[in-house]
Amino acid sequence: MLHNCPPPMPLLNRWLRGAARINGNYGHLLFEQAVANDNTVVEELRPYFESAHLDAREVFHRAARIDLHPDADGPGAEAQYPNCLPATAKKGLFGEVMAGLITQAYQFIGGHQWTIPVFLFRYHAEVEAYIFDLARDPARVREVSGRHGNDFIALGIDPVSHEVVRFIAGEAKWRAALTPSAMNDMMLGSWTGPAGARVRSNDGVWNEMNRGLPAPQGLEQMHRLLCEKAREEYAEAIVSLDRALLIGAAPLPRTDLVFVAGNRAARRAAGQAYLPVAAPPPEYTAGRPVQVVELVLEGGVELIEQIYRSLWTNR
Repeated sequence: MLHNCPPPMPLLNRWLRGAARINGNYGHLLFEQAVANDNTVVEELRPYFESAHLDAREVFHRAARIDLHPDADGPGAEAQYPNCLPATAKKGLFGEVMAGLITQAYQFIGGHQWTIPVFLFRYHAEVEAYIFDLARDPARVREVSGRHGNDFIALGIDPVSHEVVRFIAGEAKWRAALTPSAMNDMMLGSWTGPAGARVRSNDGVWNEMNRGLPAPQGLEQMHRLLCEKAREEYAEAIVSLDRALLIGAAPLPRTDLVFVAGNRAARRAAGQAYLPVAAPPPEYTAGRPVQVVELVLEGGVELIEQIYRSLWTNR
């Protein structure tokens, strides 16, 4: 099944307050939590999260040979995806899903309409192995490393020709304590070198963006999924991706997305952004259109646990 759930706009309108800034090919969105998290927030976010994870859930459950039904209480019931994942993995998934939700809900730089036919969670090989093992031995609880490749891919599809004419590729990050130092470490890399001559390692998010390929693997994965799940519905999009993914082909226009979510730092003032709001930093050298999103939450760790505990459960 494709991802087919629209963003819960009534919830977003009362849950978050936003500030948008645009300067040429650079855009910045700051969202801050306006009302407390409660059961209503979880209830209204749940359908979008279930839609985002359904493809991977079907794939991982089939590979592990466990029941997909939420009421299953037979062997392997402890390994239901994504509920069974360790806390750190769920925080990473939360960032990726929220990146998609915000992309669909709000206007980004360039004013393009972005389509997310399916999320790429099935390409997380370590999660597939984790669920296979956990279904057979519930004691095998362990940490799971993040998925390699692009965190997020969305397509810009021409409404007349139905071809893919551009795409957005993003990095989504979660930090429980979203402080200026944590943000700098994430974006620029940690400090390195001898005392008195320390420099940034330059292996953070900005460098990842700089190294992004004109046609990244995530675009090939999206193409593969469309061929499998919606060949007729997305026929023109598939053909256009076929052309763009050929080695040496003219690349599709690409927009970069940086999505950072986390808990508000104690000293963070209302309306304060920790990433540049007027222009990309000098560390970003790729020269593509860039959209930055900061999502500042209160009690985000508890919210993530509540959301993922609620997915596909009796209610």
